[in-house]
Amino acid sequence: MTKKAVFLGDVRQVLRDFPDEARREAGFQISLVENGLEPGDWKPVPIIGPNVREIRIREASGAFRVLYQATLPDVVLVLNAFQKKTQKIPQREIDKARHRLLVYMRDRGLK
Repeated sequence: MTKKAVFLGDVRQVLRDFPDEARREAGFQISLVENGLEPGDWKPVPIIGPNVREIRIREASGAFRVLYQATLPDVVLVLNAFQKKTQKIPQREIDKARHRLLVYMRDRGLK
């Protein structure tokens, strides 16, 4: 079953601003998730919300991350994207993703 990616906030523009290789890889990995497959390199990020995952992309200019949740029946929520410069996810990126997830769910009467 194919799901549609829904890019919350400014995520689409942030992804467009990634370097070419990272942008292509992010698009490919998101398409895998849309088609019910696992991305190549990911890890759970439960601090943001249930079933939130981080796609990990490494390329010549650095490490890039895409945060998403794919548990809704018809959509993949793409919550945030950023270049990672430290070992931990910056708190502002966690807060941004958490807020976007909460607003999306609240506005649709979901939990």
